[in-house]
Amino acid sequence: VAYVARLVIHRYAMLGILDEAGQPLTDMGLLQTPAPKLAAAAGTLQVQAGKPCPECGNATMIHKDGCDFCTACGYVGQCG
Repeated sequence: VAYVARLVIHRYAMLGILDEAGQPLTDMGLLQTPAPKLAAAAGTLQVQAGKPCPECGNATMIHKDGCDFCTACGYVGQCG
């Protein structure tokens, strides 16, 4: 597998797409990741509307993986 990968990198280097280390020579815009959303960029949980949370009081309790889960504070309630 490594041999085939090395051949592909060498071929792309010959075509002027990659250098010998496998890095792109020009920015083609094909592999750019989309800009993160504001909440994801801050590293916080995504807040979703739901029932009132007994811990923080926000209306953000949802049913996730069989348990009640608060999307605002991360509180896990009754499961089942």
